[in-house]
Amino acid sequence: MPYRLIFTERYKKRARQFLKQHPELVSTYTKTLQLLAANPQHPSLRLHRLSGKLDDVYSVSINLSYRITLEMLITEQEIIPINVGDHDAVYR
Repeated sequence: MPYRLIFTERYKKRARQFLKQHPELVSTYTKTLQLLAANPQHPSLRLHRLSGKLDDVYSVSINLSYRITLEMLITEQEIIPINVGDHDAVYR
């Protein structure tokens, strides 16, 4: 069963800025979101739960350098992206 991605206005703004800075990643970013909605557990996403101050946040990889952090509401089968960017930017 596919998950529903819920994009907040804050995330949309961050995603636009990210893609403006990295236009070469538009296709990879789009494929990552499609795969996330279809199967968040897919090995290529490298989904993992964060710890510390980001304890209830998960991360998936766009590629080796860039990530998307997100909240997953498993019971509702909803995924809410929070941030997109390089490792340091998304784990603040």
